[in-house]
Amino acid sequence: MKKHAFVTFALSALLVTALTGCGSGAKPAAGAADSKAPAAAKAEEGKGKSTTLRIGYQKYGTVNFLKANGELDKVLKEKGISVQWTEFPGGPQLLEAMNVGSIDVGHTGEAPPIFAQAAGTPLVYLGHEPASPASEAILIPEKSDIKTVADLKGKKVALNKGSNVHYLLVKQLEKAGLKYEDIQVAFLPPADARAAFEKGSVDAWVIWDPFFAAAETSAKAKILADGKDTVANHEFYLATRSYAESNPDTVKTILEQLAKVDAWSKDHPKELAETLSPQLGIDVPSLERAAKRRTYGIQPIDEALLAEQQKIADTFFKLGLIPKEIKVKDAVLPAAK
Repeated sequence: MKKHAFVTFALSALLVTALTGCGSGAKPAAGAADSKAPAAAKAEEGKGKSTTLRIGYQKYGTVNFLKANGELDKVLKEKGISVQWTEFPGGPQLLEAMNVGSIDVGHTGEAPPIFAQAAGTPLVYLGHEPASPASEAILIPEKSDIKTVADLKGKKVALNKGSNVHYLLVKQLEKAGLKYEDIQVAFLPPADARAAFEKGSVDAWVIWDPFFAAAETSAKAKILADGKDTVANHEFYLATRSYAESNPDTVKTILEQLAKVDAWSKDHPKELAETLSPQLGIDVPSLERAAKRRTYGIQPIDEALLAEQQKIADTFFKLGLIPKEIKVKDAVLPAAK
């Protein structure tokens, strides 16, 4: 058996034995519709329920692990629900798609939901991962003369606008005694930012894993500062309000499957990296590094978490990064408040 096939099989087998309620790890084709949906599922559709779940995902995160595992596709297919997967370069782009109705569910870091809510996206928070501050950082070239964050004054810094690292940059500048206006910001998605970073077109790059890890291993980037002691860096699971309200059973299944693959991933970083590498086009050492420094364990939305998100929203409003004040609690289903 080839190594990749073995790893994929092992992923499923371990989930079956170590985690209750899992089925086999076979991977149904992404987006393949189930033409023989049970009558019960068809009846539910008439009540506002959906027989197609459209998931937006990024190059890394528990949702990405779930896609690779294939379990959600299998479990939902048995209920007459097909899954369509769409990849996005970052959280802001994913939530733009949610805003125009192209996807139902997705995952992002802390900042994208703030920008999206301010723009009127009808999103709701479903759950989140624990804080993972070491999984994002401000990077500088190996031979850069920059020594501290304070040295970024007047420098050009690349980042994906509205992403989780946007808040990291703001807080690190504040910590160093600088204002947001003291630097030149270049808004670039990860691939373009990586190219600019390697060409020397920007002085620093604020980025998250696995792009962060890949830059360390292949571009010899150095960490100027990461999120430790500065930001929490949560990963959030989100849905459109209409989908969450109309499909509570499917949402419950999604969260259950996320929890299962999360538990497996925590204890098998190398196997996870080997499974994801050919799909993501990122080398195994980089993915393993990223897997080892993130945290795992899906958690419900609570008052403490909402307070953290509100602080980010208030900060962005004061800086003029969002057009209006928002109440993060407005993006939570009543039962979760």
